Amino acid sequence: MAEVQVFGVWSSPFVRRVEMGLKMKRVEYEYVEEDLKNKSDLLLKYNPIYKKVPVMLHNGNILVESLIILEYIDEVWEGPPILPKDPYERARARFLAKFIDDKCASPIWKACWSKGEEREKAIVETTEALKILENELKGKKFFGGDNIGLVDITANFIAGWFLGLQEFLGLQILTKIISLI
Repeated sequence: MAEVQVFGVWSSPFVRRVEMGLKMKRVEYEYVEEDLKNKSDLLLKYNPIYKKVPVMLHNGNILVESLIILEYIDEVWEGPPILPKDPYERARARFLAKFIDDKCASPIWKACWSKGEEREKAIVETTEALKILENELKGKKFFGGDNIGLVDITANFIAGWFLGLQEFLGLQILTKIISLI
């Protein structure tokens, strides 16, 4: 067994976060693909509360929840920092990462998969949340300035997963936002 194992699903942006953090730190790991319709005994053993991915094992220690795992990766391994060194900037990065999870992920999902009035409401929520993120990014290469960090990793699904899904479903959410800015 490898020193680091990641249990995940190829399509999960939360799993991609963990993989991005490990790759930033140049940590070798074993990836274990899960079937969420038929969860393995190991996944249920390692994450009995939420029963979801990602799960990371490091020398037998079990970690769950992508943001917590990213902070752990940053503290354990040398390499480019995931979190800023400055306490205020670190707190701000944590806030924005939580904002992305709480205020962006769910409305984006609903905007893509719901219908009618629920979809329209989700599109409005998504637009408002993405405007806030756009404002945070103005004049910077990355949310943390010149380097990729926690917020950029957390927001990766917007550029990757959401853009492709938006095109597939025929939505124009990001197009509308860009035209407003």
